[in-house]
Amino acid sequence: MNALPNPTDEGCAALIEALGSRSIVFVGLMGAGKTAIGRKVATMLSLPFMDSDQEIESVSRMTVPELFERYGEPEFRALEQRVILRLLENGPQVLSTGGGAFMNAQTREAISAHGVSVWLKADLDLLMERVSKKQNRPLLKNPDPRGVLERLMGERYPVYATADLTVPTRDDRKEIIAGEVVAALCAQLGVATIATGAPTDEVQP
Repeated sequence: MNALPNPTDEGCAALIEALGSRSIVFVGLMGAGKTAIGRKVATMLSLPFMDSDQEIESVSRMTVPELFERYGEPEFRALEQRVILRLLENGPQVLSTGGGAFMNAQTREAISAHGVSVWLKADLDLLMERVSKKQNRPLLKNPDPRGVLERLMGERYPVYATADLTVPTRDDRKEIIAGEVVAALCAQLGVATIATGAPTDEVQP
């Protein structure tokens, strides 16, 4: 376990202090691991974890696929935006968002104002392997799900790239990816005690 890039306790405390009232907000395509990695990061930092899709299902008492089917994507996106704006008032926390949430300009502005955005960037093969195991992806109810994912990557990756941080994800242990996210957050926020367990003064400039 010692080989994982976990920050020291002092690093975690300094990172949370640097965050202030902001949230750590995960963005990215379906299957990138936003919920799984988000939960790990929240545990590492002892912060609350929220998932916007779960919160939408809770307030609407319907699943995301049911909402898509009954109201269509535009209505779903409007509800998603309202839920995310409300959740962002509760920082510091770790927040996982749906794949299309960051495409909404107002949602992006709110995340920028109240959070630090982290794009979990995954390649097509990894996404296909993961999403093919689940049947609850409304946008993939299509004879050619790989083609749909390729189109979504073309549309969304340039927008995701405007996030504060980009962390490549891959088929590795969640703890390792989460540690890399925390290390990237430390670097982004100017927190020096990253990942080594070394005394603080050894990693100060």
